[in-house]
Amino acid sequence: MNIYSLQNIQPDYNQINNEPKISVGEAQQAFATNLKEAISNINQAQKASDQKTEALAKGEINDLHDVMITSQKASIMLQTGVQIQKKVVDAYNEIMRLQV
Repeated sequence: MNIYSLQNIQPDYNQINNEPKISVGEAQQAFATNLKEAISNINQAQKASDQKTEALAKGEINDLHDVMITSQKASIMLQTGVQIQKKVVDAYNEIMRLQV
């Protein structure tokens, strides 16, 4: 069989329709859990960056590269979180403008 045939990429609709449905409450709970985990991960990255920066300033560690990498990682995670927050607010506002 040719690996480029369309049969390999067509979804199995029977499998899709047999997936268990989740309730609105379960979906909200899952979203809230994922959001809390993401915020916690950003917070942990910020704390690690602060600790390494402080240790570098005190002379406890000499690896400037590791401190800079940790700082950049925390910065990128925070910027990504802020951008996602903006997109979620925009999506919410768009949904609120829809007429029912």
